[in-house]
Amino acid sequence: MASPNRPSDWLVLSALLLVATAVLVTQNQPLLRTLRAHTMGWTAQVESTFAWMGRYLRVLERNEELQRENIRLSSQVARTRAVRQRNKELRRLLDLADSTDGPLRAARIVTKDIFRKNNSLTLDVGRADGVREGMPVVHERGIVGTVVLATEHYARVMPFLNTDFRVPGTVLPLRAEGIVRWDGERLDRLRLDHIVQTEPVEAGQTVVTSGHSDIFPPGRRIGTVDTVTAPPGRNELRIFLRPAVQLYAISHAVVILRTPRPELPTSQPTSDD
Repeated sequence: MASPNRPSDWLVLSALLLVATAVLVTQNQPLLRTLRAHTMGWTAQVESTFAWMGRYLRVLERNEELQRENIRLSSQVARTRAVRQRNKELRRLLDLADSTDGPLRAARIVTKDIFRKNNSLTLDVGRADGVREGMPVVHERGIVGTVVLATEHYARVMPFLNTDFRVPGTVLPLRAEGIVRWDGERLDRLRLDHIVQTEPVEAGQTVVTSGHSDIFPPGRRIGTVDTVTAPPGRNELRIFLRPAVQLYAISHAVVILRTPRPELPTSQPTSDD
C-alpha cells in the first residue's frame, strides 16, 4: 500500500485544487464580479486614506515653510524700520551744525544705565575723536548730559537723569533763571529751583540753557514746564519739568567739541524740600 505522504501525492493534490479554483471562478462570473467589486472598494478606501495623509503632510510642510518665510520677512521689516529710524535721527543730529558754535562729533549710545540715581551713558567716541571731559552732549531735541570720562575710543556721560547733574536754565519767554536738577525720583520729571514766586511761570513754557552755563551753549532745550505750585512759607516756586529728551528712546547723540569755560559758575546751592 502506497504512503500518502509522498511528494508526488501533494503535487497532484495541489494541481487538482488549482484546477478546481479555476473552474469555479470561470464558471461563476457573478461571484467573480462581486469579489472584484469588493476588492476595488477596499483598494479605493486604502488609496483615499493614503492620499489624504499625503495631502495633510504636504499642507503641514507648506505651513512650516510659510511660517519660516513670515519670520524672515518680519525680521527684515523690523531691521529696515530700525535703520530708517536711525538714519532720520542722524540726519536731524547733523542739522545741529547750523546752530552750534563748535564742531560736532556724532556718537552711538552703546550702553545705558538709567535705573538708579547715579545713571550714566556710554558713547562709542573718545579721545581719538577729539572728545574730552567736560564737553556737552546733546540731541536734536535738547540736552543729554556731560562727558565725565573719556578713553581712547569711548566716553562716559553723566546724563541729566543723575542726582549730581546741574545746569542753569531760563524760562521762556520770561527770562526767569534757575537751576535744573533731577531729584532721583521719576524718570520723566526734572526740578527747576530758585525761581521766585513773583515770576508768572506757567505750565507749557519752555526751559532752555542759559548763558551762565560753563558747559552748554545757551538756547538748548532742557524741558517743558509741567506743574507749578507755590508752597506756603517759601519765596520760591516748586516747578517740575518734562525733559525734552527721552533718554530711553534715543540711540544716538552728538558731542559738542567745545572746551568748558571754568571761570563761570557751574551750579548754585540747591534747596531741598
